[in-house]
Amino acid sequence: MRTLLITGPGGAGRTTVAVATARAAALRTPGRRVLLVTEAPAEAVGALLGDDLPAGLSLAHLDPDATFREELGALQERGTTVLNMLGARPLQAEELTALPGAEQFALLRALRRAAESGAHDLVVVDLPPLHRAVALLALPEQLRRYLRRLLPPERQAARALRPVLAQLAGVPMPAQWLYETAARWDEELAAVQAVVEAPGTAVRIVAEPGPAAADAVRAGLLGLALHQVPVDAVLANRVLPRGSADTWLAALAAQQDKCLDEWTAEGGPGHRVHELPHLGQDPRGAADLDRLAPPEAPAAPEATAAPEAMAATAAVVRPEWPVEDRRGEAGVLVWRIPLPGATKDGLDLVRRGDELLLTAGPFRRIVTLPSALRRCTVSGAALRDGELAVRFTPDPALWPRG
Repeated sequence: MRTLLITGPGGAGRTTVAVATARAAALRTPGRRVLLVTEAPAEAVGALLGDDLPAGLSLAHLDPDATFREELGALQERGTTVLNMLGARPLQAEELTALPGAEQFALLRALRRAAESGAHDLVVVDLPPLHRAVALLALPEQLRRYLRRLLPPERQAARALRPVLAQLAGVPMPAQWLYETAARWDEELAAVQAVVEAPGTAVRIVAEPGPAAADAVRAGLLGLALHQVPVDAVLANRVLPRGSADTWLAALAAQQDKCLDEWTAEGGPGHRVHELPHLGQDPRGAADLDRLAPPEAPAAPEATAAPEAMAATAAVVRPEWPVEDRRGEAGVLVWRIPLPGATKDGLDLVRRGDELLLTAGPFRRIVTLPSALRRCTVSGAALRDGELAVRFTPDPALWPRG
């Protein structure tokens, strides 16, 4: 299954591009099963598609309220005994309203269900705006780490005693219920994390070229690189025609060209910039969507290609952070971390046990060190050409001799 995650700065047209990409995928490859996941209202998507819903294309509209009620209801049901012990009154479905963040969990759940169903060849996901999308894609890994710290799996070794204690007390032990709930959450989060990290998953950033969007895209590329989420394209939306005799339009087009050149230079492996034309109106119907998904073109790093053309290319892979063995010449191991757009002032790293706390701009990630580096001490770091090189010196007391 291929998964395309469409995001971008607010108001850039990411929902429109997601609809156009999903529609083109279904039309250009007969028999391909395409799913479009979006939280946009059905009326808005319907206005874009008109009456033309290609065969093979299905829509999944998120309902955060219903997802929240379902999840909380299931949690209450599993914890009925404990709630009764505490004298709590269960909440009824009709009195529940979704809390902030319910949209993100509904989207993650939709991703997991799409992957588990195996019913689709391509899933196109209309993500929230860029900064929120980075946080969303990082959420499964972060929550799993929190669960492991708060409820370490090794502490479940004594769970065989809990049924005995439960019989003596006459009620299930709360700790058993807690660990069972944590294990279920970890399993679900692991399934979502697997989708995000799968070789067939990639992000496409939709942005209208300009100074404000340039800053947002630069930050987004940095955040996605920090979390090792591959970006295979920046889709420059609403690109003005060049060569206009009108000096005002010509100046705007020149400003867009400058931004497009920067995006091309800042991209990583497999990343390309594709231009989508300014339609002069709000997109509506098949003809407009066709213009936002032009015919397929040969894929090349320096060439533009239609969204669906890129969907047909080889699957992108999760960026690697290789460890370079330089013990022979410099006596160190070097961990190379690609961070395009990072600056020295915005970088910070702290070693804590077997983990590295890495901050890049507004983003932060805590990663587990590769096994070889756990037996080393951090001896320095350098940022050059968008790559952070962290030097580790082997600890003689821990490193094997010979």
